Amino acid sequence: MDWFKKAEGKDSYEPSKDPGVVSVTRIYKYYKTYGYETIVMGASFRNIQEITELAGCDRLTIAPSLLKELSDQHAELPKKLSKEAIGTPEPKITLDEKSFRWMMNEDAMATEKLAEGIRGFAADLKKLEDIVRVALKA
Repeated sequence: MDWFKKAEGKDSYEPSKDPGVVSVTRIYKYYKTYGYETIVMGASFRNIQEITELAGCDRLTIAPSLLKELSDQHAELPKKLSKEAIGTPEPKITLDEKSFRWMMNEDAMATEKLAEGIRGFAADLKKLEDIVRVALKA
């Protein structure tokens, strides 16, 4: 969401238009439509409205504070995602490596966030290697 807020100059999104919610919803519908045997999991929620938009998703990782907030509402939580309620599916795509790389290049958010994630994991790996190196010398 932060990437999209900055890129689009927005302060917020209504829950159903939140880029993360839209992404998980598209992935869920696509995978269920075409029978991919996988578990779709949403994560990194900031409020319960984002969670309620994805009710019915295979898995959601939800912070304890948001779980409590949901529990305190004592309201019914209608399922929004299900195999039965997919609607009109997106066309199935077939990708070779060239097509994948082009599509990835065309998605600035995915390209930037993937690179950021890889750099972060590499930095963490170096820290871990340094810790292990020091511990082995002790």
